[in-house]
Amino acid sequence: MSEKIRAFIAIPLPESILKAISAAQEKLRRTGLGIRLVRPEGIHLTLKFLGNISPTDVSHVESAIEQATRAFRPFTLKAKGIGVFPDFRRPRVIWLGITGDLEILHALQRDLESELKSHGFEKEKRPFKGHLTLGRIRNRLDRDKLSKALQELEDFETGSFRADSVVLFRSKLHPGGAVYSKIAEAALKSA
Repeated sequence: MSEKIRAFIAIPLPESILKAISAAQEKLRRTGLGIRLVRPEGIHLTLKFLGNISPTDVSHVESAIEQATRAFRPFTLKAKGIGVFPDFRRPRVIWLGITGDLEILHALQRDLESELKSHGFEKEKRPFKGHLTLGRIRNRLDRDKLSKALQELEDFETGSFRADSVVLFRSKLHPGGAVYSKIAEAALKSA
């Protein structure tokens, strides 16, 4: 029996954006809240988490990505604002919001979901909310301190970046955090 592949589909971020995000993470680190920050190279805009898939599913996912991206040209996004999931009473994830060509982003994500569904993948039940995960909260923490940290970063904004490809990533879990590697990539076609 073949080993399963933990996989997800995402838009990668340019190095300049990752550096800006790293500065925001440094502010969170200095709060002393004990937030487990995502390594900057591990930050991306997830379009679909697939979970554990079989190696034979990879070609189906690649096909779905190729079909879904075919009608899209590169578009512009930026990271802006900060928040927590699921809510401030029970924060588990600290995220940066996404702004820019959101209609295009949402249309791309919907097309991707539709193509994946035609290949037998279950559709996500929750509505898509484009975000970049900065860190995860493992333990109870001082909400006043968290509130202050979020207020300090509420005006955080990166420069614009061009979303010009969609990548199928493999995620290998390690004690120091997940390590991602590209399995396949589809470029959005310029006119």
